[in-house]
Amino acid sequence: MSQFFPAQPSYRQLRERFLKAATAVGASLSEYAHPLPGPFAEALFTDVAWIGAPDARKVLVALSGTHGVEGYYGSDCQSRWLESLKDRALPEGVAVLMIHLINPWGTAWMRRVNEDNLDQNRNYLDFNKPLPNNRAYQDVHAIYACEHLSGPLRDQADALFNAAIAEQGWSGLMSVVEAGQYEFADGLFYGGTGPSWSNRTLRSIVEKHLSGVDVAACFDLHTGAGDYGHPMLMSIVESAYPALDDAKALFGPWLFTLITGANQISETGVAATSTGYTSQMLLDALPGVHLMPFVIECGTYAGELVHGHLRDDHWLHLYGDPLDETGRRIKQGLLEQFYPTDPDWQEVVWVRTRQIWEKALAALPGINR
Repeated sequence: MSQFFPAQPSYRQLRERFLKAATAVGASLSEYAHPLPGPFAEALFTDVAWIGAPDARKVLVALSGTHGVEGYYGSDCQSRWLESLKDRALPEGVAVLMIHLINPWGTAWMRRVNEDNLDQNRNYLDFNKPLPNNRAYQDVHAIYACEHLSGPLRDQADALFNAAIAEQGWSGLMSVVEAGQYEFADGLFYGGTGPSWSNRTLRSIVEKHLSGVDVAACFDLHTGAGDYGHPMLMSIVESAYPALDDAKALFGPWLFTLITGANQISETGVAATSTGYTSQMLLDALPGVHLMPFVIECGTYAGELVHGHLRDDHWLHLYGDPLDETGRRIKQGLLEQFYPTDPDWQEVVWVRTRQIWEKALAALPGINR
């Protein structure tokens, strides 16, 4: 057995296609080996491809797999775009940096989180400072720590879940749950107590490839939030940043700027109450770079449905077996939530992602610090 579902791509297939496409365009490649294997004992890697002149001062960055299972969309778009670049010249002075599956464990195991049950977009923090204290999560943690997928205990957890929704409303409850929490390692949206492997690896990649450039546009690729088949272009940050005006001028009304914080509310489906996002880490790590940090968030199914599948997958990795019949059923359901089998969905998100990248690539020569 080499993958969960024969009709769907596996981690290994994603990697092979990416490396083939990157090699065909003459990319300079490097790899970062993950310390743990995939579900079928396969070795796992984050791969990095630099396309263009080594001394390019302006860079378009595409990052996939922050949330592992969402890497199926991200990897597909990265490989497709690389394939389209094969016989083209990049603009003078511009390079492309592809960071493929920064959370390879999550992609291989079809999990949104990493090997430590950790949400990467709650982990990019300064762990020398006090961690965010999400006291309200304590009241609902039992919902997500239930030891049974069905039966009386699950019924009790569901009753607690429904009571919390009745009291706080769906958006109110999600503002608590999705804000991230740093107390319960067996809980949902756990942010960890130190930098994860993916966190450390991404910082190393950024330091190596971007610390000396002048201008960069980085696109972190995600799925799950928003209207079905609609790729939202966002900038998710804690405050306005120096290159924000250039980002707005480049994409105009397509760009939605989400300012995160303890009391922030968003109707996008993306959590505004959380901290530790990739975008903010990049800004903090690259103070000398005129950086435009973007997120492409491709909507799939209703938030309530997605959340239900996340609960089941969370149970599976706490108490079940991902490779038995129940585990495979849960995995198939979760993958559908973040990478729908609908070919129209897959085509629409690819076309829009390509449009965004092409627009940025053409504009980068004219953007200066």
